[in-house]
Amino acid sequence: MADPYKTLGVARGASEDEIKKAYRKLAKELHPDRNKDNPKASERFSQVTQAYDLLTDKDKRARFDRGEIDGEGNPTAPFGYGQRPGGGARPGGGGFSADFGSGDAGDFGDIFESIFGGAGQQRGGGGFSGGFGRRPAPKGANVPYRLVVGFEDAASLATQRVTLRDGKTIDLKLPAGVESGTQMRLSGKGEEGPGGFGDAIVSIEVGGHRFFTREGDNVRVDVPITLAEAVQGASIRVPTVEGPVNVKVPAGSSSGKTLRLKGRGFHAKGGTRGDQLVTLMIEIPAQDPELATFVEGWAGKAEGNPRARLGV
Repeated sequence: MADPYKTLGVARGASEDEIKKAYRKLAKELHPDRNKDNPKASERFSQVTQAYDLLTDKDKRARFDRGEIDGEGNPTAPFGYGQRPGGGARPGGGGFSADFGSGDAGDFGDIFESIFGGAGQQRGGGGFSGGFGRRPAPKGANVPYRLVVGFEDAASLATQRVTLRDGKTIDLKLPAGVESGTQMRLSGKGEEGPGGFGDAIVSIEVGGHRFFTREGDNVRVDVPITLAEAVQGASIRVPTVEGPVNVKVPAGSSSGKTLRLKGRGFHAKGGTRGDQLVTLMIEIPAQDPELATFVEGWAGKAEGNPRARLGV
C-alpha cells in the first residue's frame, strides 16, 4: 500500500481540513460514475478512500507516522518496542534489536517465547523484564460503499436503505450538512480479520434535480406565473423539497422577483435550516390577439425606461 499522504497528495503535517479537501477533490475526479470505462480510476478511488480513512483516524495516523503500521493499517513488524535480550534497552528508544549471529538455534524459540508471553527468561540468563505486550490482532479491511442520495432526500434528511456485501440491509440516517463527498462510517460492517471486523465507509453523492438547485444551504427554484397573476396578485402552488405549498404572489410582481420560504432548504450542521428562494418568471402567451390589442392601446406602454439602470 502506498503512503496515504502521497495517495492524497498532502504533506505529512497536513491538517484535517486539508486532508478532507484533498479527498473530496480526488473523490469527485475518480468517482466510478465519471469513469465507467476506466477500471484503474475505480481502483484509485478505493485507494484514496482507504488513505482518507486512515489519516482521519487520529490513532491510526499516529501509529502510521511512528512506523508501527503500513498504509493498510497492518503492523509493519512481528513485535513492538521494548528491551533488548540481556536486559538493555535499544539506544534512542527504537524498535526491538537482537544479534542472532551467535548461539544455537534454540535461542530463537526462547526469544519469541519471552516476547509473546511465554517463558520469562532466556537460556543462559539475562531474561527480559516485561515491557513487551501482545500487539492487538489487526481488524479486517474497511469496505468502501457509494450511495447516491436524491436531492429532495438529502434536503429533508430522509432515511436511506443500504444493501451491504453480505446481502443484509441497514437503514442509514443522513447527517445534517450532508453534501457530495460526505462520508459515514458503519462500525463492524467491513471485512472480517483476526482482530474482528473492519468498518464500512459510505461515500455520499447528492444527485441533481430537474428544477431545484442548491445554493449553500438554500434551495432555489424558478416558478412561472401568468401575466394576470403578476398584475393582480394570486395564491399559487409552489413545489418544495417536502411537497407543494401555497404561496402568495404580491400584486404588481415583475419577473425576477424572489420570494423566500423560511426553513425549506437543507439542514445545516449547526441545527439551523436553509430557505427556499422562489424566483417568479412571467410567461406571456404567444400570439394572443386580445393581449396584443390591449398593449397597443395601453397608455402606459410608453412610460419610463426599465433599462435605464443598465445605462441604455
